[in-house]
Amino acid sequence: MPETDLTSFDEIESGYVTVDNNWRITSFNKKACDILDIDDKDIIGRHCREIFYNDKRFSAICSQLEPLTRKKGSNSVQLNLGCPTTGKKNAINLKVITLPGQNGLMLGAIIGFADLSEPLAASRLALNSIAEGVFTVDHIRKITSFNSAAEKITGWSEEDVIGKPCKSIFHSSICKSTCAIAESILKKTAITDRMAYILGKEGRSIPVKVSAAPLVDLSDRIVGWVETFRDITATLQHEMILNAVADGVFTVDPEGRITSFNAAAERITGWKESEVLSKICSVVFFSSPSVNSCALGVSMREKRTIVDYETFIIGKDGFSIPVSVSAAPFLDHRNEVIGGVETFRDNTFRLQNELILDSVADGVFTVDRNWTITSFNLAAELITGWSRENAVGKNCSEIFQSSICGRNCAIAESLYTGKAVSNRSITIKTRNGRSHSVSISAAPLVDHEGNVVGGVETFRDLSVEISLRQQLTRRYTFDQIISKSPAMQRLFEIMPDIARSESNVLILGESGTGKELIASALFHASNRKDGPFVTVNCGALPDTLLESELFGYKAGAFTDAKKDKVGRFAAAEGGTLFLDEIGDIPQSLQVKLLRVLQQKTYEPLGSNTPVKADVRIIAATNRDLPQLVREGQFRDDLYYRLNVVNIYLPPLRERIEDIPLLVEHFVKKFSAEKGKDIVGVSDQAIARLMRYSYHGNIRELENIIEYAFILCPGGYIQESHLPEHIGVRTSLEAPEPCGLTPGMTLEDIERQAIYQSLERNQWKKMLTCRELRISKDTLRRKIEHYGLHNPAEPQEKEG
Repeated sequence: MPETDLTSFDEIESGYVTVDNNWRITSFNKKACDILDIDDKDIIGRHCREIFYNDKRFSAICSQLEPLTRKKGSNSVQLNLGCPTTGKKNAINLKVITLPGQNGLMLGAIIGFADLSEPLAASRLALNSIAEGVFTVDHIRKITSFNSAAEKITGWSEEDVIGKPCKSIFHSSICKSTCAIAESILKKTAITDRMAYILGKEGRSIPVKVSAAPLVDLSDRIVGWVETFRDITATLQHEMILNAVADGVFTVDPEGRITSFNAAAERITGWKESEVLSKICSVVFFSSPSVNSCALGVSMREKRTIVDYETFIIGKDGFSIPVSVSAAPFLDHRNEVIGGVETFRDNTFRLQNELILDSVADGVFTVDRNWTITSFNLAAELITGWSRENAVGKNCSEIFQSSICGRNCAIAESLYTGKAVSNRSITIKTRNGRSHSVSISAAPLVDHEGNVVGGVETFRDLSVEISLRQQLTRRYTFDQIISKSPAMQRLFEIMPDIARSESNVLILGESGTGKELIASALFHASNRKDGPFVTVNCGALPDTLLESELFGYKAGAFTDAKKDKVGRFAAAEGGTLFLDEIGDIPQSLQVKLLRVLQQKTYEPLGSNTPVKADVRIIAATNRDLPQLVREGQFRDDLYYRLNVVNIYLPPLRERIEDIPLLVEHFVKKFSAEKGKDIVGVSDQAIARLMRYSYHGNIRELENIIEYAFILCPGGYIQESHLPEHIGVRTSLEAPEPCGLTPGMTLEDIERQAIYQSLERNQWKKMLTCRELRISKDTLRRKIEHYGLHNPAEPQEKEG
């Protein structure tokens, strides 16, 4: 063989030997000696079987040599000897090709060897350097290789899994239905980024992203499949964290194209993540192709963070959504923008609340546990003169400068009682130093566990002018007749019908029960409300003057009658005449009054000409008219003419449930009239008022409250401020209400309220819970928190 040929033969990467028809080696190259691991001086002339048989790597080829000798023509056989997937030294690819002579019998053969360990070792080094798990399977899906990353992710070693079905190792969530390898086999194409869960060796579920593809040889034949998987636990955790955030969050690339979109962003905007990915954010949110039109664009362009920028975005349905936006750029090590992130909060609810609060005529503000103002509505600005920006963050006493701050704080009282405080009249100072009368209501703000987090207070302008105007517009309406007694409630139900009728009305009741107020209310609810309402107190006028007062007179009717005078009937023409104390009218006048009621005409004194009377009569008396009729002091026919509709007003002692309502009404009335900071009546004083008999009825109660206003310096009316025959006079100095002292915090007040409730209920937890309207768990937690202890129970001594 020429030298050049040998040199060329030696340069071939695979090992080759040639043999004669007896399988004796006739030539070889250096690579063959290296693979066979024999000296080149010992190879020529030796039989192949002698060499192959003693080498375990080639023992399998020995049985193939004799059959090839007997075959005619050119034949070949190819074997992979050893285990090529492990990359060990015994991985050999061997191919035998026979060379026929003229008679067709074997003249010789060429045997080629390829040491697979070298390229496989390099391949394994490459595979083991990959961060993703990689494994291969054969045609029956048994694992044939398993890289280091796969071992690290799953906990399985390669020795544990080689030769086992992949599904018995991974127990994946997609093994049965959507197996990536199965789909790759079916479609004969690669499958990428399939989400799945696999089980590690310890049984722990591992979220992974899977890709699979067919494994082909050099002849493009499928010899198995390869699958890669990467552990996405950290990514999934980040996604779960983002999706748990209440604010919308999305990220963009440097061009402003959306790269992620969390669940809150989907909920707020109506867009799904799949619908917005790769779209320009400004197109999605502002229908504008310019990224610079949004806060994120400005943030990325100027390389700065933007916080709480108020704006509107457009949802999927086309409606504007008010949001509070924060944005920041992503910067690399060179300070170059590589993307950005934006968070946005739906302000619809907050904006609605602000609009609602700002539309309320009453001032509304909230405070935290340190009495610092946290919100301040538009009406509060208008009433106080303080702007929202100046008020928020300041102590409420600094803004309002009320005389009840600390001592009689409405929020503190509401916390103590566990109930809302309503309609307490106080005086505050506006920003320019002017005193202003307002009516306040307050309630504590609590979280879902009953913990006090602050308080809310509303206040209404109650300056004298406004208060009087309100009284004039509502004074004679049914709403001003205050009562919750069943008898009065039944009366309220029929009063509208009585008012619309033209029938005469007789109102009976003791002095001070409100008969004139009922008469006025009937008039203002009647069809004659646009006419005059004339009142005559029949018991206050002498008998000689009563007739002329009612019917009028002509000039010359008597000595001093210089000119005509219009009587009350004429003055009430087209309206209503209220005859109060009708039981005191003399019998001589009863006849004339009866004629008016029967014929609707009357004659003024000194005149013989009848005058028509278009007047509705409402009469009232505190006397027993049926008894007067029986005694002959009152005409029965007049009584029956007047008593078409009979209204009986029960005395106050028969409806004591109305006393607290009436007391509250009179406190509000006198607070507005007198401009005094009286916020209510103490429980002890109310109890004393409830036990009194009130012979003068409502009028006497009103006088009692007016008397108390004279003595009470402010805050709550106490027993000592009541008249001597009503309450017990102790001192003109009122004690602190509810045991409150100036400077107490919300926690101090809450602790005291809980302790005093426990004391009142003899430390019975269920009764205390009902009184405070809190759960047993909350009460138990509060008792432990404040270290409250029943003094009747001995405390355990610490050892």
